[in-house]
Amino acid sequence: MSMTDQLSQEIAALEAAARDTDACYEFIDDLAYPPGVQMAVNFTADFDAMLLRRLLKEPPMQLSQGEFGGRVGIWRLIELFNSHDITATVFTPGRICELYPKAVAAATANGHEVADHMWEHQVPKDRQLEADHLARSTKALTETAGKRPVGTRSWHSQDLLLAEGYIYNSHGTAHHHPYYRHDGNGENCLLNIPFHYAIDDAMFFSFAWLASENAAQRVTEPGRVMDMWWDAFLQQYRQGGYLNICLHPFVSGRAMRIEALDKLISRMKTLPGVWFPSCEEMARHCLEYHPPRAGEGGK
Repeated sequence: MSMTDQLSQEIAALEAAARDTDACYEFIDDLAYPPGVQMAVNFTADFDAMLLRRLLKEPPMQLSQGEFGGRVGIWRLIELFNSHDITATVFTPGRICELYPKAVAAATANGHEVADHMWEHQVPKDRQLEADHLARSTKALTETAGKRPVGTRSWHSQDLLLAEGYIYNSHGTAHHHPYYRHDGNGENCLLNIPFHYAIDDAMFFSFAWLASENAAQRVTEPGRVMDMWWDAFLQQYRQGGYLNICLHPFVSGRAMRIEALDKLISRMKTLPGVWFPSCEEMARHCLEYHPPRAGEGGK
């Protein structure tokens, strides 16, 4: 086989894979909001505490940063959201209910959504164990928060999520608007509420993050990050779009970052028609007014 023929075969294989992947997605091209709303902003918090760091076997100093999130950071974020009448979504691993039950219960008591973030921040490869982890996390969150979660930020299989009653995932980044994803057979349709790492605090305020080398460390000045997020907000506002801001209590729970977020939210609220729903509210709006064309994306 000549090099040209081999290259043609590789290109054909890539094109076929792209078509198969594209068939899994169903985008909402005409996303419309309730009357008077120009754009939606979801404030989300990944309440990992030290669980991910434990999985990575990081040293005690790094583990203590996660503890700060559970002891201090989450409470500061709840207070911030309350002060602005924002309904946030707190993506919470099930085991956090064992470590910081009062914080999980307080999130719901203050009107925020508590959603799944895996049992201990990982999805087992074994199918039965995966199902067990999802069921355990769902049960723990239901009992601690007082309400069964309907959303997740995870790598869980879509058919398992649907079987457990979940109506959305907030994990993929295939579009800047919410969209539907089907499996390879065109079944098990689930709404995805996207976020991306340019609007994730851990990308800018992380020192000793994920056991990385010194060259990978970054501690950015909060004002600079808020300016970038404001620009992202404005771009979507002009388009009548959507923004998902991903925070971590052990990162953004620091006082100087709370203050910067307070200023950013106040700035957003100066423009008319900005909606700050929970992810569940956003998901139910999409499911009611922009249902999937094929399959069922939740009830």
